[in-house]
Amino acid sequence: MLYLIFIFGILIGSFLNVCIYRIPKGKSIIYPSSSCTICNNKLKFFDLIPIISYIFLKGKCRYCENKISIKYPLIELTNGIIYLILFLKFGLSILTIKYFIISSILIVITFIDYEYTIIPDELIIFGFISVFIIYLLDNFSIGFINSFIGLLVGGGLFLTIALITKGAMGGGDVKLMGLLGFAIGPLNILLNAFLSFMIGAIICIVLLSLGIKNKKDYIPFGPFIAVAWFITIYFGNGIISWYVKYIQQSLL
Repeated sequence: MLYLIFIFGILIGSFLNVCIYRIPKGKSIIYPSSSCTICNNKLKFFDLIPIISYIFLKGKCRYCENKISIKYPLIELTNGIIYLILFLKFGLSILTIKYFIISSILIVITFIDYEYTIIPDELIIFGFISVFIIYLLDNFSIGFINSFIGLLVGGGLFLTIALITKGAMGGGDVKLMGLLGFAIGPLNILLNAFLSFMIGAIICIVLLSLGIKNKKDYIPFGPFIAVAWFITIYFGNGIISWYVKYIQQSLL
């Protein structure tokens, strides 16, 4: 079963590569079939086997021999590993399926936001529809009201920050936090927000210290939200429980 989950993950990862390349360009993610981004030759089935084709072709296009970015197999591998980790943590359940979908969306958002500094509305809408369908299939037994409150908390918090900072926080980040709040509820989305700011602050300090970025450069926040999401869904309950116990002990 573990092998099947991993293989399924890398197959979805291959499709994520298509989304990352085409969505910012306004192209269909379904048609036409994949082709080399340099020579435009249509790729055959054996050119598109996740990870294996990259290794077999030695990281080069079969037709023009230009280098293929290492990010393609890395995204496939990353999605496969994330699916495997989620399956090992939560088992095969409707909760896991929800996490699969949101995690893959976040991978796409991370790379698009990093390269183009945008978070496409199509991905947010797809996420909301997917999560709602999951609630519907589960007869709303996994906390729909709680999730709706999470939407208001996540989206509302970042909307407030965006208004106070006069646009320093993008509208895409606001919508993304609303989606994640809808998926994990109010307590977890607050933790997600806190962790995203902590991670963002640390990375920004490192980038500024190394001279990779300067104070005037725009640094996309979507990737920080995504990293914080994975920490939250995997360790969130433990972190929140520890914090509650710490507060209780402090008040005694």
